[in-house]
Amino acid sequence: MKHKFNQHNNNNKKTYDPTQSRKMPGLSVQVRDGDFNYAMRKFKKKVQESGILQDLRDKEFYEKPSATRKKAKAAARARWLKKLRSDPIEQIRKNNR
Repeated sequence: MKHKFNQHNNNNKKTYDPTQSRKMPGLSVQVRDGDFNYAMRKFKKKVQESGILQDLRDKEFYEKPSATRKKAKAAARARWLKKLRSDPIEQIRKNNR
């Protein structure tokens, strides 16, 4: 019985060619005029907006579905209370009670 990992096909072997320009998938930033700090700020902003690090932190440990629901419900309540604090009409209604 032959296994996949024992089969070798040297005809389709790919080698690295530094002269060939290729686009790598994912986030990228070009460094222009040697301004590395500007490029780093742009890259950090792209990473922040994409949510890659937040997703990584969320998946670092297993969280039970009940804990996920509890966290989502607490976040929704916090958003609602923040809206009530910032809405002037609601402030007037609270004062009239």
